[in-house]
Amino acid sequence: MDNKPYILVVEDDKPIRNFITAALKVQGFNFIETDKGTEAIALSMSHKPDLIILDLGLPDMDGIKVITSVREWSKIPIIIVSARENERQKIEALDKGADDYLTKPFGIGELLARVRVSLRHSIVANNPKGNTDIFKVKDLVVDFNKRKVTINSDDIHLTPIEYKIMALLCMYSGKVLTHNFIIQEIWNSPTGSETQSLRVFMASLRRKIEKNPAEPQYIYTEVGVGYRLVDD
Repeated sequence: MDNKPYILVVEDDKPIRNFITAALKVQGFNFIETDKGTEAIALSMSHKPDLIILDLGLPDMDGIKVITSVREWSKIPIIIVSARENERQKIEALDKGADDYLTKPFGIGELLARVRVSLRHSIVANNPKGNTDIFKVKDLVVDFNKRKVTINSDDIHLTPIEYKIMALLCMYSGKVLTHNFIIQEIWNSPTGSETQSLRVFMASLRRKIEKNPAEPQYIYTEVGVGYRLVDD
């Protein structure tokens, strides 16, 4: 039985679609493709793919509507690949339920890395027996039971808010978290009301875990959108 991940590619630009599917084939992934949003929704329901790669600018409907429709019944990971560079559009896609966002043109290596990250997260989320007490990436270790953070086995002393942010980033490592999402989760506050506080705490957190905050190894800024903790 073939148990390779099954990926739905939704892209109306045929050269780009061929570029993506060729790379997926080389990596051993199974895939199905379409250039229309309505068909993408139907295929996602009938084929139950493990992941969706989705362009937003489709000929029959906006990709945001595809996200909204899929999220009504499924948590299938969705990676957006779009030429839209407007920050508000990126935030809207992520807030509607997309798991990641790549702006065209993009490197196929980065796309495949994001695919692997999203698939790993999906496996963990659907495996309740998985060990979620310890998070480790590179030299960073977070012990959720002890509420302890270490770098190279050295204790990193975080404030309660810094620890909450760190734990949230770990929970969604590899995924872009919007400012609004983090603020809602940490402060349960109205949109934008704690934006400056988030920047201050994030700067402090970076000073504590990064060798050089200007060239981060762990927490990356998605300009105008939010933050992403590396997954590997």
